[in-house]
Amino acid sequence: MQKDDGVARMTAAAEQNGARHNMKPRFERIAMTSVFGDPLNPATWSGAPKNLADALGRIGFSVTGLHARHGSAGKANIALRNFVAGHGQPISGEQLLRSELSRRRLATQVAQAVRDLGIRHVLHTGTFDLPAVDLAGGTRHYLYCDHSWSLAQAHHVEARRYSRKALEAYERAEHLSLAGLEHIFTFGAYVRDNLISHYGVPPDRVTAVGSGKGQIQPYFEPKDYNRPALLFVAKHYFQAKGGGLLVEAFQRARRTRPDLTLDIVGDAASRRHVPPIPGIRFHARLPWTMLQQLFRDATLLVQPMLNDPWGQVYLEALASRTPVLGLRRHGLPEITADGRYGFLVEQPDAGLLSAAILDALGDPDRLARMAAQGQRHVLDTYSWDVVAKKIASRWDDGPAATRHTPHLEAATNRGGNISAEVTLGAEQSKGAMYV
Repeated sequence: MQKDDGVARMTAAAEQNGARHNMKPRFERIAMTSVFGDPLNPATWSGAPKNLADALGRIGFSVTGLHARHGSAGKANIALRNFVAGHGQPISGEQLLRSELSRRRLATQVAQAVRDLGIRHVLHTGTFDLPAVDLAGGTRHYLYCDHSWSLAQAHHVEARRYSRKALEAYERAEHLSLAGLEHIFTFGAYVRDNLISHYGVPPDRVTAVGSGKGQIQPYFEPKDYNRPALLFVAKHYFQAKGGGLLVEAFQRARRTRPDLTLDIVGDAASRRHVPPIPGIRFHARLPWTMLQQLFRDATLLVQPMLNDPWGQVYLEALASRTPVLGLRRHGLPEITADGRYGFLVEQPDAGLLSAAILDALGDPDRLARMAAQGQRHVLDTYSWDVVAKKIASRWDDGPAATRHTPHLEAATNRGGNISAEVTLGAEQSKGAMYV
């Protein structure tokens, strides 16, 4: 069947992106994928794919970015078929991406692109363009992820509105997406543990490699921890990041500490969630230098994120010698060494959060010690160059391993039938892939 125009355009754009890196390959080019945008664009996924690609380039790899996505007609077709299958009306774009049909169509786009580019190694930055459908051709697929569906579902703000069939389908799709991978790399050790215990991934096929920091530069000048200056940063998903919870907790805490201030950095849409309360300053579209200064001026980052798996914002705060406060869930206990470099609140409760804020601010000397120790920990531990070297150590150029697990066999057996259907769908929705 003739290749669709979308694949051709993605392939051409990917070649241009690879040329822009101007790197000397170590042994061959690597494709890096993301369904959330061009992985070589610093705006995609908080810049993590771009930062990792740059670090891989510094040790000799040439990275080509691939962004597979659905056109409007493809989205409508997937939503309709999922609805007929009992998944219900999609609440968000995430729900569409979690479906097996969406994953297979995006995986087929990736397979076509890497075949045309002659690339044999593919690093996925998430499971939404998996399971791999080209294993028989010798292409190797790797995964770098910060979460799993099992972990996300526990605190997902919309999961309780999903139908039973949808929840079962997403769990099955996650199992299939993890099958057949050469190796899985995770941000946190807790994600590695979950992939082993819940999804049955062999321990020797999954490694916790951490992450690097964002673009906020470390701060080494003197700081005054007697100032009760709080900071909250969320470029989107204000409520899911804990913004509403913090506003309520702030009002309670200010009854005890009238000198308390809170700087909130968010997008324009978030402003409607922040009432005109004394002590709160809302900032939208801040220049980078001003955002960096807010990190440096803050006494405490309060970021009670409900379901974020990791949190680059915590690393940026600690690099600025600003201790952090958030919920005891997902990656924050690991980042703070179980509370050594920050404060952990057991539940998303405004009263508990308010009490934790007052307790943290009540001992400035403790804040200063936490800040100094936390900065050293972050600067010594979280580096994209370290992540790249750990990933590269698992990358070899020998023959691809053949693994037969129940999940892999299910993915492979279904893949041939789905592939032709997906190719037809791509031709019907031209321009479905971009980089």
